[in-house]
Amino acid sequence: MQGALIRYRIIAWVVGTGLLALVVVGMPLKYIGDNDSVVAIVGPLHGFLFIVYLLLTFDLARRARWAFPRMVLVMLAGTIPFLSFWTERKVSRNWVPTASAAPAKSPV
Repeated sequence: MQGALIRYRIIAWVVGTGLLALVVVGMPLKYIGDNDSVVAIVGPLHGFLFIVYLLLTFDLARRARWAFPRMVLVMLAGTIPFLSFWTERKVSRNWVPTASAAPAKSPV
C-alpha cells in the first residue's frame, strides 16, 4: 500500500500545480490578455493527468479500504485549486494506516 500512497501523493501535487497554472496564469491570459496559448497547452495535459489522478486515487482507496463517500471526496479535491494539496496532506497523515501502526511480526 505504501507504493499506492506515494503514487497518489505525486499525482495530487502534479494535478494541483497544473490546476493552479490554469487558474492563475492561463485563464487571466486567455480572458484578459486574449492569449490562449497556456490554456491550449496546459489544459489538455491537466485533463489527462486528472484522469490519472482519479485512477490512482481509486487504487489507493481500494487498497486502504475506504468507504465510497471518502473516495469520492478525495477525487473531487482535485477540482478545486489548493484543495488537492491539503487533501494529500490529510490523506497521508490520517486516512492511510502506516507500517508503524501495524503490529510487529515475530521472526519465528
